[in-house]
Amino acid sequence: MRLLCPACRSETQVDAACRECSHKLRRTGGIVHAIAPERQPYFEKFLCDYMKIRRAEGRGSQDPAYYRSLPFQDGQWKIRATTYRYLESRLLPERTLDVLDIGAGNCWLSNRLAQKGHRPVAVDIFTDGLDGLGASRHYTMSFPLVEAEFDRLPFVGRQFDCAIFNCSLHYSTDYRSTLAEALRCLRPNGRIIVLDSPMYKRPEHGVRMREERHRQFEKMYGFRSDSIPSVEFLWEALLPELARELHIDWRIHRPWYGWSWHVRPWKARLKRQRPPSRFWILVGNAKR
Repeated sequence: MRLLCPACRSETQVDAACRECSHKLRRTGGIVHAIAPERQPYFEKFLCDYMKIRRAEGRGSQDPAYYRSLPFQDGQWKIRATTYRYLESRLLPERTLDVLDIGAGNCWLSNRLAQKGHRPVAVDIFTDGLDGLGASRHYTMSFPLVEAEFDRLPFVGRQFDCAIFNCSLHYSTDYRSTLAEALRCLRPNGRIIVLDSPMYKRPEHGVRMREERHRQFEKMYGFRSDSIPSVEFLWEALLPELARELHIDWRIHRPWYGWSWHVRPWKARLKRQRPPSRFWILVGNAKR
């Protein structure tokens, strides 16, 4: 894994001063900290709010068995488990892949990929020991952990076969910048895979969802959780725009999540509510 200095973007090594700017890329607790110093204040309030919400939702556990069973848990994990089964059985080749797990959270996907013989690198800005990169201590598989932001990945280009956004792309503030940075890290014919980000037919439906969500957070937690202006959703017309601008050939996969999920649009229509989100799997092949 060849790394870039987050401050000046020249190639560097962990725990050594950058030859160009003297910034030191440090590793603590197994995590390489690769957010530029001037960018860290930008994320502080978001991370504080995010932790409060995740704690209130009961995320995480003190039991290693909980993490090792993911995503095969009840409740909020059922959709994720279906998505993972589809990914594993239909989209991942038998050959070993170098994978960027972007927005890795508690690293459950990196753990599963490592068990399958792939070489994942878990990337996130959240290093918490219950719900962030720090939770990797519960797994028996080991893999690199990197604290970094989506739009400034600290990797020398063309090192990876695949970049997976696992329920994370919608946290981007600019999809073009985020995807372009992931593409930079891919080898020729590499792929971007987007899992479990909410998709809407029309952008105004996503805007309504976002506003409803922020009002709900304000009512429940006392803040709107919008200190970073994440987009928070995808919409259908966006995909051909991104394909044209970034030279990506998109393929859409629609896993079956069960009848209760399938009839949600009809229920919403009967209740005169906004259309609910859909979870498609997007596979983008880089056209180079």
